[in-house]
Amino acid sequence: MKQVNYIKMEFPARSANEGFARAAAAAFAVQLDPTMEQLGDIKTAVSEAVTNAIVHAYPDTAGPVQLRLRILEGDVLELTVRDRGRGIPDVKKAMEPMYTTGGEERSGMGFTIMGSFMDGLKVRSVVGRGTTVTMKKRIRTKAGT
Repeated sequence: MKQVNYIKMEFPARSANEGFARAAAAAFAVQLDPTMEQLGDIKTAVSEAVTNAIVHAYPDTAGPVQLRLRILEGDVLELTVRDRGRGIPDVKKAMEPMYTTGGEERSGMGFTIMGSFMDGLKVRSVVGRGTTVTMKKRIRTKAGT
């Protein structure tokens, strides 16, 4: 798909930056005229992906998290969250509902939530090199087009 518009930003893996990432994703998506429900879906998915990077990729430091947002032809919003942290040894296992490496306070539902709010979810990870989460959502405008 041809790229129509994009933004790319990087920030430290600190919980204070999760809200900024949510707001930035929603502000970028507004140009597609999404519904409030679609904006909520986007914000929730970005929140889950960024929180995963903060909690799991960098347990002892605030390494870099990259957020890339692209609008593709056909009113498709692509959201990519990338870290350079410790990586996921078994992506398939990590994507199972209720599986977590974050301790008892974590629900293990991050990838499940992302997948439920997006039209597509792809997770690539290399141990010791980081994880890239790519999500896509087709925005059906308020006018129904």
